[in-house]
Amino acid sequence: MKKVVLTAAIVLGGLSTFATSAMTLNQADGVIMTAQEEFKEVKIEELPQAVKDALAADFQTATLDKAYVNAKQEYKLDITVDGAASTVYADKDGNWIEKK
Repeated sequence: MKKVVLTAAIVLGGLSTFATSAMTLNQADGVIMTAQEEFKEVKIEELPQAVKDALAADFQTATLDKAYVNAKQEYKLDITVDGAASTVYADKDGNWIEKK
């Protein structure tokens, strides 16, 4: 019986770590953790013209597969360049954003 209770506690404890949400923490030692940003898919036609122009100028051979936007109006673009899939980020003005 003890093994069953212990096993259930371990399994439930392991599952709860996956259910936690990301948070931003600023710590005194200089470590900054950033929350995961939530992007929602948008139609390619709904992208700002500045983002389309930046993509055409900087990735001439790219094919835009999917586009996403977050609350800060940052765009996540799934593209294919020479057969390789890649993801790039841009703001609403077509400026590229470095994300990790």
